[in-house]
Amino acid sequence: MHDLYYWIALRTVFGIGNINYKNLITHFGGPENVFHARPDELEQIEGIPVRAIASLRNFKPDKTIDKELDLIDKQAVTVITLNDAAYPDSLKNIYDPPPFLYVKGALSRHDDTAFAIVGSRNASEYGITATERISRELALHGLTIVSGMARGIDSCAHYGALSAKGRTIAVLGSGIDVIYPPENRRLYEAITGHGAVISEFPMGTKPNAYNFPARNRIISGLSLGVLVVEASLHSGSLITAQLALDQGRDVFAVPGNVHSYKSKGTHKLLKDGARLVESAQDILDEIRVNGSVTAMRQEREDIHLDLSNEVRSVYTLLSEEPLQIDEIILKSGITSSQVSALLLELELSGLIKQLPGKHFIKTIPV
Repeated sequence: MHDLYYWIALRTVFGIGNINYKNLITHFGGPENVFHARPDELEQIEGIPVRAIASLRNFKPDKTIDKELDLIDKQAVTVITLNDAAYPDSLKNIYDPPPFLYVKGALSRHDDTAFAIVGSRNASEYGITATERISRELALHGLTIVSGMARGIDSCAHYGALSAKGRTIAVLGSGIDVIYPPENRRLYEAITGHGAVISEFPMGTKPNAYNFPARNRIISGLSLGVLVVEASLHSGSLITAQLALDQGRDVFAVPGNVHSYKSKGTHKLLKDGARLVESAQDILDEIRVNGSVTAMRQEREDIHLDLSNEVRSVYTLLSEEPLQIDEIILKSGITSSQVSALLLELELSGLIKQLPGKHFIKTIPV
């Protein structure tokens, strides 16, 4: 019988949650041994309900498990169990780790230095810009960016890492084969090529609201720390932050507009002791990760080498504060048609971003 059969089967047994599952695997070595254990052996495991022991003894093969295995094979999904070397150590050591993970893409030991960025689904331009910049710079320093692939801040965090050709991990609140939100299909595919999409939920699981708090503990569990960018007082991001604290992780927050409800949650975190973040360096200084600093320096040098004099003359005028095109034309002394062409070249290179009203900002500080 397929080895994964027993891993999936044990998850279906009444009374066997993540904590009991881990205790059973630790004691018996694997799920098949659990099913073959005597009742008196099972009774030695602290916290195992009597009904769970009865369910294990009376277990019968289930066709839904065969269907699950078939879907895993057909969709080329990798399943990583607690016993596999590829299972992330940081996640294995939380209170209630998932017994196994469904994976598209690949996890790597480089992900040992992972950092989570989460926030509002209805992000402002300020939040989007801050997230993409910080995510990109952290990725350039060798950190893997973890988020939930939701709309808004989560998606921007993934895109920021991808723009730096860095690694990123998306943790779903649905089955690995259920892309949510559906418009993120291209992002899903990009992440599988530069990291991994993972889920603990069975194939075909819909993105029900009650799945997301459980999903959030994996986001924080994989990470050295969690940054919250824009969150209301009732945001799920605050749940992630609390889970991070419970798991002994550092919590960070980007301050926002004092008049915006999207800042209420982040400002509460700051009042409660979260680290204030204005740039990626604020995070790097705290977590003391010796990432690939030279990668960022080299990229900056490469940018200078690749830019023509004309393009550089426009690029150096820009900063992280929006500058309107008429001001750029005035300061550069170049014709409007030339400035438009140069700005387009920079935008296509991913070095700048256009905001509403023909305002432009740098995406990479050089």
